[in-house]
Amino acid sequence: MKPRIFVTRKLPKPGLDLLNQYFTVTLNTEDRILTPEEIREGIRDKEALLCLLTDNIDKSILDAANTLKVISNYAVGFNNIDIEEATRRQIPVCITPGILTDATADLTWSLILAVARRIVSADRYMREDQFTGWDPTLFLGLDLRGKTLGIIGMGRIGQAVAARAQGFGMEVLYTSRTPKPIQSATQCSLEVLLRNADVISLHTALTPETHHLIGREAFKQMKRTAILINTARGPIIDETALLEALQTQQIFGAGLDVFEHEPRLTPGLNECDNLVMLPHIGSATEATRTEMAKLAAENAIAILEGNQPHALANPTINHY
Repeated sequence: MKPRIFVTRKLPKPGLDLLNQYFTVTLNTEDRILTPEEIREGIRDKEALLCLLTDNIDKSILDAANTLKVISNYAVGFNNIDIEEATRRQIPVCITPGILTDATADLTWSLILAVARRIVSADRYMREDQFTGWDPTLFLGLDLRGKTLGIIGMGRIGQAVAARAQGFGMEVLYTSRTPKPIQSATQCSLEVLLRNADVISLHTALTPETHHLIGREAFKQMKRTAILINTARGPIIDETALLEALQTQQIFGAGLDVFEHEPRLTPGLNECDNLVMLPHIGSATEATRTEMAKLAAENAIAILEGNQPHALANPTINHY
């Protein structure tokens, strides 16, 4: 008999095809996030769970998972999963790093350029039929060439963002737990980065230490011409402090692909013309999302076959 897997959301077809070859698949076919009770019911008597970053897999969920042998997260991050509890139960948690690096780095630069050149506001201006002719002071933005890019978190995506900065002739500062062998990039403290960077891009994991890493004190240290970009995790920024900084023009602008209370917006953010917002589409290319689905499926299969998966969030446990 095939092992059983619960999949919390429809995935690109190649990933589902792979799952169906190996598993008896129970799939949420509705285009919505499941409630905790629905996940608890779905996971019952299953050997595997394939979930999304929108699914909160906490102790109460795991208590219902009496036969669970693997959690495969369709994401590079895993802050949606109680890793400590999964590890205590000897349940491997697999993730999908690497696949989405370039797509997310490209999206990061899309936000940087959109904010710097006020693309969204200018587009809206055209759609509202306000354009009456060329104006030397219309929608003045910021130049990027020769400026300083600050990267907080120099993992795969941070490094890809830094590599793209070379085309703009930008100096790169970065914070990281360990030095990175990256040409034309300088490791520094967070304080030095905040004071000197013209563009600040977040690529660190969400941990208790990075929760609200960017708050009122951080905004006070930034240049008034600074741009803040977040394609990592929403709660790294205190959005109440961000709203104040945008409203008072304490910084030039910001670009967000993730949000503190996702999918809800902090009230007032949608009224800020110096903010560009996207609905968490950092990895949203057809090729990337397809490869993520295949990788997530392969991870679950590998664990149940006693093989090494592509990536584990809790590599210290013995799953063989």
